[in-house]
Amino acid sequence: MAMAGNSGKGLAEPSMLNADQQEIPSRYESQKRRDWIAFVQYLKNYRPPVPLSRCNCNHVLDFLRYLDQFGKTKVHLQGCMFYGQPEPPAPCTCPLRQAWGSLDALIGRLRAAYEENGGTPTTNPFASSAIRDYLREVRVYQAKARGIPYKKKKNPAANNQGTIGVEQSGSSMHSC
Repeated sequence: MAMAGNSGKGLAEPSMLNADQQEIPSRYESQKRRDWIAFVQYLKNYRPPVPLSRCNCNHVLDFLRYLDQFGKTKVHLQGCMFYGQPEPPAPCTCPLRQAWGSLDALIGRLRAAYEENGGTPTTNPFASSAIRDYLREVRVYQAKARGIPYKKKKNPAANNQGTIGVEQSGSSMHSC
C-alpha cells in the first residue's frame, strides 16, 4: 500500500499526533489534516477499495463530485428561469453544490497533504491537469449560472502571446 517517495518514505495513512507534539496546529493545518483523513476514508469506502498507491486523478474527480451533495451554493441549471441571475427573486429547485472557491482550496490542501505524507510531486493526483481543467469548468459554469461575469486577470507576459479560450463544454470524463 505504500508508494516510495524521493526520501524513501512510503505514502502514509493518517495517524494521530504523537504525545510529545503539544503544539496546537494552525487552522489551515487542522483543515488539511481533516481533508486528508476524509479523502483516505473515501478511498477505503470506494468499491472496490483503492490503496493510496493506486489513487489517480479519476478518484480525485469522483471525490469532488461526491462532495457536491454537501454543498451550500445554489447553482442554477440551464433550464431554470433564474439561470444567469445573480440575485433570483424567488426560490427554485436547482441543486446546491460545492462552490468553486471551496473546491480550489480543498485541492490545494490535499495536494500539500499528499506530498507531506510521502507522495512525490510527479505522482501527485491532485496536481493533474485533469483536476485543473475540472476546476476551470466548475468556475466558468458556476459564474454563468449565477450571472457573475468571470474576468481572467491579465498576465503582462501573455500580452505578446495568443490567448486560449477558457470556456469549455461540461465534460465529465478526463484523462490523467
